[in-house]
Order: sequence, then C-alpha cells, then structure tokens
Amino acid sequence: MSQPVRNVLIIGGGPAGYTAAIYASRAGLQPLLLEGPQPGGQLTITTDIENFPGFRDGIAGPELMATLRAQAERFGTEILAATVASADLSACPFAVETDQGRVLAETVILATGASAKWLGLGKDEALSRAGGGVSACATCDGFFFRGREVAVVGGGDTALEEALYLTRFATRVHLVHRRDAFRASKAMQARALAHEKITLHWNKRVADLRTARAELAGGAQERLEALVLEDTVTGATSLLPVQGLFVAIGHQPNTAFLGGQLPVDAGGYLKVEPGTCRTAVEGVFAAGDVADPTYRQAITAAGRGCMAALEAERWLAEREAAVC
Repeated sequence: MSQPVRNVLIIGGGPAGYTAAIYASRAGLQPLLLEGPQPGGQLTITTDIENFPGFRDGIAGPELMATLRAQAERFGTEILAATVASADLSACPFAVETDQGRVLAETVILATGASAKWLGLGKDEALSRAGGGVSACATCDGFFFRGREVAVVGGGDTALEEALYLTRFATRVHLVHRRDAFRASKAMQARALAHEKITLHWNKRVADLRTARAELAGGAQERLEALVLEDTVTGATSLLPVQGLFVAIGHQPNTAFLGGQLPVDAGGYLKVEPGTCRTAVEGVFAAGDVADPTYRQAITAAGRGCMAALEAERWLAEREAAVC
C-alpha cells in the first residue's frame, strides 16, 4: 500500500508556520504541520508582547502562540509533535524523515525559525526564558526597560543597532565588546561612538551574571542585577550594575536538517526570490526568521507565512493539484 502524499507540509510551529497553516487549511489543502522541538517558536520564551496588532493591552508570548495554534486546528490543520531529522528535496513528492516516520508532500513550507546565539553561561538563556532581564531582541523588549541601565553584548551592526535603539528607553546603554574595534559598518560605528547615552567597554567579555531575588506581582523571581566582566587582555574582573542585558552576537537559522540542499546567504539564512517566499526548489517555500536576517519580528513572520501558503496554493493549482 503506497504512502499518502500531503498537499502541504509545514515544518515549524512559530507565527510563520501557524499562519501558513491557517491559510492553507482555509483553502482546503489539509496541511500537516510539524511543530518540532519548540512548539510556538521563540515567542514561547517571551513574557509579554505589546507590538503584535490586535492586542491593545499586550499578550503573553505562549498565549499568542496557543491562540494561533488553536485557530489553525479550527480550520482543519493536522498538527504533529514531531522533529524533522532530514529532508530529501531532490524530487517531488518531497520526503521528510521525522522521529515519528516519513512524510511525503507535494509542497513544503519551511518555517523553522532562527535561534539566538547565547553567551554559553546557561544563566543568560534561562533568564531570557523566565523574563529575568535578559533578551536577544531590543525591538521586542526594549520598551520594558524604560528608565533603566542596560548592556548590549556584541560588535557587529546588529549590536550597535540594538544599542542605539535602546537609547530611546534606557538611561544608559553599556556596549560590551571583547575586542578593541567593532566589526560594524563605519557609519554605524560613528553613530554609536557619538551617542551621549552609550558607554563603551572595550576588550571585555561577560564572564558571569549576578542576580537578585525580586518580589513581583506574580511572586518572587530572579532578576538580573549586574554583569561580571573579564578583561580579555589582563584577565582582571569588574562588576557592571545593569538591569537588562541584550545579547546581540547573532542568530543561527535552523536549517541543518536540509543538508545544504537550498542556497543560503552569508549568515546561513535561506535565500528566496525577491518579493516572494519561493526557494531555489520549485514547490518549496520559506517563511519567517529562517529566511529573514533583517526584521525577525512576529508580525513579519506571520505575514510571510501567509505569503508562503498562498504561493503553495497557487503552485498546486497550476498543476491541477495532481499528486507528483
């Protein structure tokens, strides 16, 4: 007995994946969505989201993802808590191997996102998950640090952009870099160096995080209190009191399972045709952070998820929805 071939397979359960599922299921394509190891994506580790349209008073990240998931299910999306091990995109139907067996599909929407690179301390990622004063996205969380001192770690364009953005809210932004020169563009360097709210800490790395127990409305919580900085030249340590830390040392797109079958840019992000979600392989589309090195926002990911589903629907229609 031959294995059934899905019309649309969506890999990834973040805002891009769930939105693609909503559109594909409403089009009657009966999509299958594989949630992967982190259902809901990076937003499940975000405490409050105040910039997603439609929620005047904000919404918790996990709640937003649960709402999107339920909406996709309402229209008939089948959701499987499976992790993809590999994919064969050499011929249609495409074959995807998961920890729960093989899936065949006429079209694939890749919405696997990108994971923030952390400092390797353990505490930084844990505090980010718990809303304890550590973040990897100034645009997402900068608003919550009004009137506080914060630090940004990194030396590229992203780090300097984050630092400049945070000056809108913070009283002081400490820019910590392990070298004595930035990798960022000259124009970005000039803006950061000239800003009165930015203090530079050259040749420093974050060796540890100091926390304090804070009594909040929801109960006691560990909150960031200071950074332990180590001089990369002398080895001397110092304490930098801050209430927020933004890690801006890059993101890693989640594409390892593809085995290099699709073109990527210098940062590892999937390349798509300009203005579309189409990859180099016909019938394979990419949406959200896995193909977005620029914006990395929930709303842009959702928009791209919509685009990918519409493009998959049209691709199938052009072939009269025939099984490959």
